[in-house]
Amino acid sequence: MSTKSSLLALLALLFLIASSLAADPDMLQDLCVADLNSTVKVNGFACKANVTKDDFFFKGLATPGATNNTLGSLVTAANVEKIPGLNTLGISMSRIDYAPGGLNPPHTHPRATEMVFVLDGTLDVGFITTANKLIAKTITMGEVFVFPRGLVHFQKNNGQVPASVIAAFNGQLPGTQSIAATLFTASPAVPDAVLAQAFQISTKEVEKIKAGLAPKK
Repeated sequence: MSTKSSLLALLALLFLIASSLAADPDMLQDLCVADLNSTVKVNGFACKANVTKDDFFFKGLATPGATNNTLGSLVTAANVEKIPGLNTLGISMSRIDYAPGGLNPPHTHPRATEMVFVLDGTLDVGFITTANKLIAKTITMGEVFVFPRGLVHFQKNNGQVPASVIAAFNGQLPGTQSIAATLFTASPAVPDAVLAQAFQISTKEVEKIKAGLAPKK
């Protein structure tokens, strides 16, 4: 075998090894129901010994969520924290309800792509690419829209009637970072000077925004 052929073969082997290491590992058993009370720290949750049917059941998505809040929306999650049987399976769901005028504000899911299916109503939805391009569309009952993993996205009900969606994720615990809340209500707080310079506003305006987003006591 020539030196060039040997090098190409070696590169191909290294690529295959790197690809296998980068992929999520295959399950090594039928199930690994999460022990949510375990103190063992792993990437996910430790498996519990005694498994029941309730570890795979959740009825929380059957009922519309209360949307009488400042944003006019409510997310009801069906992730591994609610369904321990999802541990290691790489899937989860949510139900999102919107009052007329309700907003699920700009946010990201760092660990999953999201697909929404509209149950009722009409929504204006969109996401922003890393090239700062807005991809947006109006979707209605029976239609589907996808938000790629990690990209900032939102949903807004501009209709006169309530709306709702079922969201599916390719992760057992997608994580959510709401942009405004993350920046303005972090603990410890992001310095006012950082936010003022980033948004080109005064520190007094930063304090006003922080006060408006602070959890109501």
